[in-house]
Amino acid sequence: MALENQTLVTGFIFLGFSDLPPELQQCLFVLFLLLYILTLMGNLLVFAALTIEPGLHIPMYFFLRNLSFSETFLTMATAPKTLVDLMAEHRGISFPGCALQMYFVLLFGVEESVLLGIMAYDRYVAICNPLRYSLVMSNKRCVHMAVGSWIIVIFLQVGQITFIFSLPFCRSKLIHHFFCDLPAILRLSCTDTYVNDVIRLIITLLLGVIPFLAILFSYISIISTVLRMNSREGRRKAFSTCASHLTVVILFYGTALMAYLQSHASAVDDRIVSMFYCFFIPPLNPLIYSLRSKEVKGALRKRILGKIQFL
Repeated sequence: MALENQTLVTGFIFLGFSDLPPELQQCLFVLFLLLYILTLMGNLLVFAALTIEPGLHIPMYFFLRNLSFSETFLTMATAPKTLVDLMAEHRGISFPGCALQMYFVLLFGVEESVLLGIMAYDRYVAICNPLRYSLVMSNKRCVHMAVGSWIIVIFLQVGQITFIFSLPFCRSKLIHHFFCDLPAILRLSCTDTYVNDVIRLIITLLLGVIPFLAILFSYISIISTVLRMNSREGRRKAFSTCASHLTVVILFYGTALMAYLQSHASAVDDRIVSMFYCFFIPPLNPLIYSLRSKEVKGALRKRILGKIQFL
C-alpha cells in the first residue's frame, strides 16, 4: 500500500511474471535465455555473412543487414533486464532507465516497420520494373533511404519519449509488465494523456500504417505482374524471392501492431503479445531468411561455418 500511495514517482517496479510460481519463473528464465542466445547468434551470423560476402552487397541484402541490426538491439533492450528480474527479488528500474528502455524499444521496433516497407518497395521494383532496378535502387539511393529512415525515426521517438516522461506519474510505481512498454506507462499517469495519444496516433500512421500500405500496394502489384508471366519457372522464382520477406511481414505486423493498437488491452494481454515480439519472433526471422535464400545459406556455409571448421 505504501507503494500505491506515492505522490511522486521517481522510479518504477516491474510486476512482470511475479504472479507466477517460482518454478514456472525459472522455466521462463531458461526458455527466454535460450531464445535470446538464438536471436543474437542468428542475427549476428546473418549480418556477418551479408557483410563479408561481396556477392551479397545488393540492395535487398543491404536492407536485410539493417533489419538484423535493428532486431538484435531491439531484443537487447528488453531481454537482459527481463532475465535478471526473473531471478531477482528487487525488480525496479529508475525513471531515466525506464525512459531509455522505452526509447530503444520504440526506436528499433518502428525502424523495423520502415525497413520492411522499403524492402517491399525493393521487391516491387525488381519484379515490376526490372529494367530500371539498377537506376532506382542504386547504392547511393539505398544508403539515402536507410540513413533517412533512421534519422526520422530517431528524432520522432525523441519527441515522443520527451512528451511521455514529462507527464506526472503519481498513481503508482508498479508496472504490470516486464519492461517499460508505452501503454503500460501511460496507464500510470495521473493526468490526461490526450496529447500523448494524438502523438502516438500520428507516429503510428506515419511509421506503421504508411509502410504497411506500401507493403500492401507493392505485393498487389507484384502478384498482378507475376500472374501475367508466361513462364511457370519465372513465376516460381519471383514468388520465392518474396516469400521470406512476406513471412517476416506477417509475423511482425501480426504481433507488434496488435500490441500497440490495443488501447484498452489488459495487463495480461500486454504481456502475452509482448512475449511473442520480444522473445519468440526474433529468433525466427534470421532462420526464415537463411532457409529461404540460397545466397544467404551459401554465404553462411562458405564464410562462417567454413572458418569455424578450419579453426
